[in-house]
Amino acid sequence: MTNGYSDTVAIQPSLADVQRAGFPIGGEPLVALDLVDTLMTVTDPPTDLLADPHRAAAWWALQVPRLPEGRTPDPVATRRLRAAIRDVLDAHLEGRTPQDTSVEDLNAAAAAVPTSPRLLAGGGSATRWHTEHGGNAALAAIAGEAIRLLADADRLPKLRRCANPACSMLFLAERRSRQWCASNVCGNRVRVARHYERTHGGDES
Repeated sequence: MTNGYSDTVAIQPSLADVQRAGFPIGGEPLVALDLVDTLMTVTDPPTDLLADPHRAAAWWALQVPRLPEGRTPDPVATRRLRAAIRDVLDAHLEGRTPQDTSVEDLNAAAAAVPTSPRLLAGGGSATRWHTEHGGNAALAAIAGEAIRLLADADRLPKLRRCANPACSMLFLAERRSRQWCASNVCGNRVRVARHYERTHGGDES
């Protein structure tokens, strides 16, 4: 880390910013959800949207304002944490038990960088992320988000998978009526498909 401290207000990127960077969805309240949505599991094989280094750099740049300062995480470690978070969230939605390795990887990432509150001389406080003995502060913060979400009885019921069967994206439905990962992506696709079905349903030619 450059200074070992973090006291910034979390500012999530907008959906428009994320889509301009080449990602179909993003700007969720939690970086953990934005991270899992960088892997499209409905394609065969799954599509890793962070596989391209330039696109990955753009994604991390968008997340910087709401993560502790420090070096960009290693791609292998990022993919491992992403897989763990995806499995525990999918397990919740599917009513099954997550894999033991997923739980272990999630806990290990969160514990790799301890934090402590620090009083600032000019007033106020900040969180210090202790990276002195290794670990990545960004991944630890993301893992912590996922753990807190799973333990939040009020927020966890808002976790949903996109209603489009051909989409794997996850999101928090802050509005009860939200069904799609993004209305200008899957929302439009489903509306177009429904319109086609209504207008061509009886056409057997």
